Order: sequence, then C-alpha cells, then structure tokens
Amino acid sequence: MPRAVMPRNLRRGIPLAMLAACGGGSAPPPAKPAEPVKPHATRVPVEDGEQEDGVTFVTKHGRMEQAAIQAGLAPHTTELSDCYTTRVGRRRWLGGHVQIHWDIGADGTITSVKLLESDLGAWAVEKCLVEVAKSASFDRPIGGPADFMIPLDFSGKGNTHAMDEDEGLKAVGGQLVKLDACSKTEPAPDDVVVTVYVGPHGKAQSVGFSSAKTEITEKWAECAEKAAMAWRLPDPHGVVAKLAIRYRPR
Repeated sequence: MPRAVMPRNLRRGIPLAMLAACGGGSAPPPAKPAEPVKPHATRVPVEDGEQEDGVTFVTKHGRMEQAAIQAGLAPHTTELSDCYTTRVGRRRWLGGHVQIHWDIGADGTITSVKLLESDLGAWAVEKCLVEVAKSASFDRPIGGPADFMIPLDFSGKGNTHAMDEDEGLKAVGGQLVKLDACSKTEPAPDDVVVTVYVGPHGKAQSVGFSSAKTEITEKWAECAEKAAMAWRLPDPHGVVAKLAIRYRPR
C-alpha cells in the first residue's frame, strides 16, 4: 500500500508515524517502487545551517529550536499523511519526494511556505501539504527571522518508467508554451519544475509543481494543471511514464 513517511525526529513522541491508504479488495503483492524522477531544482542557500535527522535549518538571521519545530508540527502529522493517503486513490504508482520550506518571522508568524522540491506529480496532494504547513504555529525563533525545511517521502507501487530530462523535454516539445496563458491573469511562480505521469495513448494522468524560489498560487496551478493534462505525449506502451521538466515563464 502507498504510505507517507515522516522524518524520524518529527515522529518521536507522536502517536501517528505513518498512514496507509485503504482500497477495495485484497492488496497486490508488494512491488519495488520505481526510482522517482529527480528534477535538478535549485536549493535555498544555507548559511551556517545545521541538519539533524531530516530537518534542515536555514539560518539567515535567527534560528529555530528543534523542540519548537517538533512542537509546531506534531499536531499536524496525521493531516500531512492524509493529504496523500486520502487522495492517491487508484493511482498506486503515484509517489515521490517533497521538501517543504517555511519562512518564520521574528514573532513566530509563518511568512511563507514553499514546495522547495517535489517530484510527487500530484497538485491536489501538494496543495494540501502546503495548506497544512501554513496552518502550523511556532514559537518565536531565536535571534530574528529564520527558515527551516523538512522532507516527506511518499512510496508508490507498481512499475513506472522514469524519463530523463532530455526525454521529458522531447516528449512535451512546444506544448510547454501553453502554460504561458496561465500568466495572463495570475503571475507565474519563478522557475517551476513540472512533473507529469503519462499513461495509455500518451494521456497525462497526474500533474504537480514545485518552485525553489517562489510560492505557487492556487489560481496559477489550477490553470497550469488543466493545460498540462491536455498535453498529448508519447505512448509509454503498457507502463506509466514519469517526466519532470523545468518551466520558466516568458
């Protein structure tokens, strides 16, 4: 069954560690997950950062205590897992790695939440993760505004074919420009990684987004998702293919 895996340090002392999705009938024998596409997303620069058991501290001005992060996220671990388990449905092949990045103001207020990285390829799940992340509350950082990020891994089942970057660009071709229309009413996020699953007859099955630089607005993402789902792509012939390409608005 697909499952959402939380960092170990956020699971200590929390009743729920992970949730499994429930489906009708008996589950198929476990299959080795395919290697997820790994877009070359730009990471936020770390200045005097500290990494401990899955949580990365990006210390630009102040710093967040480990205990403060754990206390702020502990009430939301079930919700974060549910974002995936309640939305994966029959798409058992859907899985990937997500990095959620928080900017915290000097008073503890969340000023920004970004999908720093995501090759999950499912906007409904990614949107839910961001909404839950924004609902958390934290104590004041020490020494001023601070940043931190946590990784989440979602394990898919079944075989997928991971296209490399060149294959993905060739498959999408000139259709990428169709995303430009979404910027007419809503500014596009800067430097977006678009992840797409491709099924029978070259039809897109699921689409997701991430940006290391800016937040992705709901209005832009809904427009871009609709445009990408209409792409006609090469038929993967009996498997689900996964591609990730970078989109830079014109």
